[in-house]
Amino acid sequence: MAAKIYVVYYSMYGHVAKLAEEIKKGASSIEGVEVKLWQVPETLPEEVLGKMGAPSKSDAPIITPDDLSEADGILFGFPTRFGMMAAQFKAFLDATGGLWRTQALAGKPAGIFYSTGSQGGGQETTP
Repeated sequence: MAAKIYVVYYSMYGHVAKLAEEIKKGASSIEGVEVKLWQVPETLPEEVLGKMGAPSKSDAPIITPDDLSEADGILFGFPTRFGMMAAQFKAFLDATGGLWRTQALAGKPAGIFYSTGSQGGGQETTP
């Protein structure tokens, strides 16, 4: 049975989406690993995203907190803003409280990847 790895990300301008695609490509090259890309829900209205010059989102499905329990392992990706994860990703993680309470994610390996916008744009403070 293949190990199901979820790559869960938020990407406003497409940079983190590109990283997620490359991570999927690499992880999928390992025998016995099945990788699925997921996006976290957007919290900003389309009008605001348009004014910010954000391109259309990728066609990766939108994840719900309950979907996480189906994964064998999870990689989380997000842009950083002032050394912190994007608010959209934090909002998603905040919605996973029920999973932590029931320990639905206990024992599942996880990792993170992130992108900053400029030199000194948060790399030194992003955990």
